[in-house]
Amino acid sequence: MMLIWDGLSAHRSKDMKAWLATQRHWLAVERLPAYAPELNPVEQVWGNVKATELANLCPDIIDQAHAAAAIGLERIGSSYQLCFSFLDHRGRRL
Repeated sequence: MMLIWDGLSAHRSKDMKAWLATQRHWLAVERLPAYAPELNPVEQVWGNVKATELANLCPDIIDQAHAAAAIGLERIGSSYQLCFSFLDHRGRRL
């Protein structure tokens, strides 16, 4: 099993390091760089939603922005090809 996480300070604590040391027989841990949007497919998802459903949107209330974002996420989530294109963008195959 591989755990991929960010650099949250709790992930680097002495207690967490001690616990991880006892789990090395089954758990591998990889930490993401401090900021690496090219490695994070979620950055591609939000970029796509911002460029499509949220582009030039000037909502009167925040609920309108939430609704537009939800439509974008539904659009992306319903497209197998689009979802995997965001994973492929990282330059690595799963």
